[in-house]
Amino acid sequence: MLPEMLDNNRHPNVKTYNTLIDMYRKEAKVREARAIFDLMRNKGVSPDVITYSTFLDGYCLCGQMDEAKNIMDLMINDGCKPNIVTFNTLINWYCKDGNIGRRANLMVKGGCKPNVFTFNSLINGYCKSRKIDKALALLHEMPLKGLIPNVVTYTTVIDALCAQINEAMELFREMENNEVVPNIIAYNVIIDGMCEVGRIGEAMELFLTLPSKGLHPNSHTYNIIIKGLCKHGFLNEATEILRSMEDNGCPPDACTYNTIIRGFLYGKDVSKALECVTTMRRKGAPADVHTISLFVSLIMDHDVNDSDKALLHNYFEI
Repeated sequence: MLPEMLDNNRHPNVKTYNTLIDMYRKEAKVREARAIFDLMRNKGVSPDVITYSTFLDGYCLCGQMDEAKNIMDLMINDGCKPNIVTFNTLINWYCKDGNIGRRANLMVKGGCKPNVFTFNSLINGYCKSRKIDKALALLHEMPLKGLIPNVVTYTTVIDALCAQINEAMELFREMENNEVVPNIIAYNVIIDGMCEVGRIGEAMELFLTLPSKGLHPNSHTYNIIIKGLCKHGFLNEATEILRSMEDNGCPPDACTYNTIIRGFLYGKDVSKALECVTTMRRKGAPADVHTISLFVSLIMDHDVNDSDKALLHNYFEI
């Protein structure tokens, strides 16, 4: 399209070039995007803030952070002032890349005020680096900057805190007290944290209150609670939850079946595990490598009785 326009002596404008650069960015073709960028400059079309921000994001998507920073420098040298989107793009990718401290002051130096997205990126970076104290400090700094933490902000920190479940639950309550409404992702995180530390009763209680809060458990929610119940030996309760899934409009997936099958296998209840396998096969869900390896190990287990071993042999012969 572009060569045809140029051959017909038609002059693409900055919007046209931006569209082409964005197309190549989405396909992670930064070399082609660079060719368009260089062409527009050679044709006397000045890139705008959208051009630079789009191109910068393309380099970030490809993990070429130094090139992304070079584009930022070129942008400034060309007299095009970065906006909040430009800074947030670069900061977000630096945080994902583990270089939080290195670029956290980029925005301040550029004379641009951080927004909630900026703080969320930095908080996420600190949480992934296990610098929870710094993440919490930023969260509580936000209101001082006139910014209100949102559900993403709180959920990110709660997830990082779940090994310290009391602190995570305290922050969850703080979120509610500050009138930030938890979504299903936030509940999934806190329920998973409770299950991991063995507080199954509280996890189940919270799980059962979800409909009253206007929230519908998704497959991840069910998988979390089923995994928690299986891990702590509540296999009958896990089976009841499994049976309720389809009635609640959320059919079990492969992860659900594999989780409960592993629960039965760890408890050496081979017949119930194989019943689940039959159901899983009928639903077209595959057994994963971990589940299959457990079946194999049980065949070699001296504590498994002969009738169960025969069932296992029959299963593998099917």
